Amino acid sequence: METSIKHRTRFRLTDQTKEWMVYGICLLCLALFASAAYGKIADHETFVKGLSKVSVIGGAAVYLAWFVPIAEIIVCVLLLVPALSKWGLYGFTGLMTVFTGYILSMLFWAKKLPCHCNLIIEKLSWGQHLWFNVGFIALAVLALWLGKAKQTLNK
Repeated sequence: METSIKHRTRFRLTDQTKEWMVYGICLLCLALFASAAYGKIADHETFVKGLSKVSVIGGAAVYLAWFVPIAEIIVCVLLLVPALSKWGLYGFTGLMTVFTGYILSMLFWAKKLPCHCNLIIEKLSWGQHLWFNVGFIALAVLALWLGKAKQTLNK
């Protein structure tokens, strides 16, 4: 009696594929933050006015209106430099988590919901915006995981 053992083959990504995926995700994150920072700086007065209308952060609106785009630019620079892209992804994930928390708090407690995003994002509903942010956080975490998996295999 013959027995046959079927071997299951797992789908595995090559190291080069992982590198390209991480690179592509970094570019997406970079594009999002670069365009957002540009929009906030180009129309700075509107950004400050919008932030000042939010009761919880209104007192710090002038400072936040500079801190947020500068932080986004710093993350963009980190994402651009291959040796620092891991830190850029951590920074991106952290800022996007804060922005997502801001959206959640606005959904729960604000009567009027100001949005200071640009491009197609400002056309989204707040629920869609929330899912958009969660999607980008998931992409950044995936890139960090792919980078870590690659490092583990190379040891």
